[in-house]
Amino acid sequence: MHTVSLIGAPTDVGASVRGAGMGPDALRVAGLFDALRAYRLNVIDHGNLAGPPNPWEPPHGGVRHLAEVVAWNRAVFDSVAGALRLGHVPLLMGGDHCLGIGSISAVARHCREQGQHLRVIWLDAHSDVNTENSSPTGNLHGMPVSCLLGHGPPALVGWSGERVAITPEQIDFIGIRSVDAEEKEAIRRLGLSVYDMRHIDEHGMRHTMTEVLADVDENTHLHVSFDLDCLDPMEAPGVGTGVRGGPTYREMQLCMEMIADTGRLRSLDVVEINPALDVRNRTAELAVEFIQSLFGASTLAR
Repeated sequence: MHTVSLIGAPTDVGASVRGAGMGPDALRVAGLFDALRAYRLNVIDHGNLAGPPNPWEPPHGGVRHLAEVVAWNRAVFDSVAGALRLGHVPLLMGGDHCLGIGSISAVARHCREQGQHLRVIWLDAHSDVNTENSSPTGNLHGMPVSCLLGHGPPALVGWSGERVAITPEQIDFIGIRSVDAEEKEAIRRLGLSVYDMRHIDEHGMRHTMTEVLADVDENTHLHVSFDLDCLDPMEAPGVGTGVRGGPTYREMQLCMEMIADTGRLRSLDVVEINPALDVRNRTAELAVEFIQSLFGASTLAR
């Protein structure tokens, strides 16, 4: 029986609007603990990590709140690494998506030590490959992928033990539909695999996920980084940077179920839930349903 470690990181320090710091407790209110226990998982809720408050200052050197983002990600890195050492499945409850730097860096180091192949599935409306030189806002929740690829601010690079935590071949983006001009060039230059909404519209979610998961094998550690703004805001209104035209509820359920079918999910981020913008905690409740599907919930035994 898998043990899932719930790790709350209640901060919006990397975001563009306030509110994502309430995300961990929104997931708890939505019944995440009991929902996972219902599927015969051992669940440990480690509570919320502590970190500095959001100073809400303008950018300095192209980034906002760098010191605070470093502090929160250090706490996340240590907690995720600790869960992995115990053989647990860390489930990071954000918080904004800048926290993926600490989470995935810890996973990358673990995979290197264990001789496993790391694959990251990045579910998001945005590609998050801005840098301090290209970001129009300086918000670090738009830069975590660049940091993981070794192209971010020096203070956020190299945490996995190597400058590059992940290579372009190790990450697949799904649901993308909002990309800044310089990000488009970075995606092309780096050769990133981006399955945008046009691809999903043309080929369907089943074909898309078949492509994404084709080379996942028994030595693969699959990490899912799930930004709730990947969904259409008509489905999930409680996000800070919603973009129209995302996957439907059923498309996302199929995506999650196909990931679960691999049996290789070993770590997970769930981020950018903003209860201040939500309707009766609907977005957190949706997130809980999708998390259940990632851990094997299905209509029939398959």
